[in-house]
Amino acid sequence: MTVSHLRLLSGPVLAVLLVLVAGCSGDVDEAASDNPGGAVHQGGDADDDGYKGVGLPEPYDVPSIQLTDTDGAAFDLVADTTKPVTLVFFGYTNCPDICSLVMADLASAMTRLDGEVRDQVQMLFVTSDPARDTGPVLRKFLDRFDPSFEGLTGPLPRIEQAAKPLGVLLEGTKKLPGGGYEVSHGSQVLGIGADDTAQVVWTEGTPVGDLVTDITRLAEQQG
Repeated sequence: MTVSHLRLLSGPVLAVLLVLVAGCSGDVDEAASDNPGGAVHQGGDADDDGYKGVGLPEPYDVPSIQLTDTDGAAFDLVADTTKPVTLVFFGYTNCPDICSLVMADLASAMTRLDGEVRDQVQMLFVTSDPARDTGPVLRKFLDRFDPSFEGLTGPLPRIEQAAKPLGVLLEGTKKLPGGGYEVSHGSQVLGIGADDTAQVVWTEGTPVGDLVTDITRLAEQQG
């Protein structure tokens, strides 16, 4: 996270985002224990902003960056997010743990939303590993959770340009002893409104019921 991003945040919000670079093999709880001054909010009572997740006091502007969807078509993060609510998560299909857990929670939340609310929500999975995550690979992965989820890929520098203003850290690859590599990335989910700003962040491990409550609230606030 850049200094300019840090200046936007304070208190619990900053504490949360500082530990969200666990990577897919990292341990968020261990990171949190190293920061006793700020608790990681993973569900419970709503904060003053009404969200059970972390409301951003100064919402992040979504950059108008063109990526590629699972059908190979161009997809602009601003022009092509046409629903009132867009959920965004940066991850990769070879992720050993966190990515699948987050996607399963989001899929479960979608099934529990009221039908009218669900129709207002779009879910985007942006790969942090474009070398391996082609369109067909992303499509097969996402269909395991919800066929309505869209996957996006593109050149890594462009993906990094999309992640940076949204406060998502992509820290590159780490070789594994047995071969291959893993990708370190921020594990937060962003809730984006119709004005193309990220207004709320959920940490990995947020209860599904809290996601349902917050997504519904965000949808109700649009329009």
